[in-house]
Amino acid sequence: MTDAPDLARIAAALERISPPPPPAADPLAAPAYVWREGVLVATRAFRPLALDLLTGVEAQKAQVLANTRRLADGLPAHDVLLWGARGTGKSSLVKSVVGALQGEGKGIALIEVAPDALPTLPHLFDLIAPLERAFALFVDDLGFEEGSAGPRTLRSLLEGGAEARPDNARLHVTANRRHIVSREHGEADRAINARDVMDDKLALADRFGLSVGFHNVDQPTYVAMVEAYTAALGLPFDAADAIAWATGRGARSGRVAWHYVVELAGREGKRV
Repeated sequence: MTDAPDLARIAAALERISPPPPPAADPLAAPAYVWREGVLVATRAFRPLALDLLTGVEAQKAQVLANTRRLADGLPAHDVLLWGARGTGKSSLVKSVVGALQGEGKGIALIEVAPDALPTLPHLFDLIAPLERAFALFVDDLGFEEGSAGPRTLRSLLEGGAEARPDNARLHVTANRRHIVSREHGEADRAINARDVMDDKLALADRFGLSVGFHNVDQPTYVAMVEAYTAALGLPFDAADAIAWATGRGARSGRVAWHYVVELAGREGKRV
């Protein structure tokens, strides 16, 4: 017969294997949340970059800011797809826009949703639909394999199924490809009509009311990014050193610029 200490050990072991979900946060209190295991969890720290620091994406910045401001004001707003080259500021822009609007006193929060949690979004919608607050639902680095059920789920969330998102929430999705769904090598060559293949791939992207492209960064833009960061943070600016850093990494992007600034701040003994 199992005694009480044995039962306690068994219960503790089961809890370690399958811990209880985290406690739910107040959806009206925090600036940003993570949607985790069907529960809203307040982020430990939400410190987006100042919107003015994002350089080389002025057109994209204006579009996303205007649309998300309408969402915050309770006006009609689009779901947003931010697509394009890696490290060009797509994710940073979403966070910075929400932070900027909060700085204006707007009632909006960010909710980060993992791509594999898309099927659980109807439950999130039920939680936030009655609230007097707007929510930017942030899905970062989304991509679907050919044949997965993900595109069908996302289409339903965007357009209309019975459980489409409420008026106070809009998706802000980042992806490296405009068509989101991966393209199998050689599929266009095998297709009877290659144009039909691409049209089908873009059908999901077309469900977003606002599609914003980000492109590779040239050297002058990269240097301008570094200069903007260093000026704002009180760090010395050396264009040649910044270029050497990018050359050593084989890439120029907003991400590489920020990594260089972090390196520079460490050399200078300053916090960022």
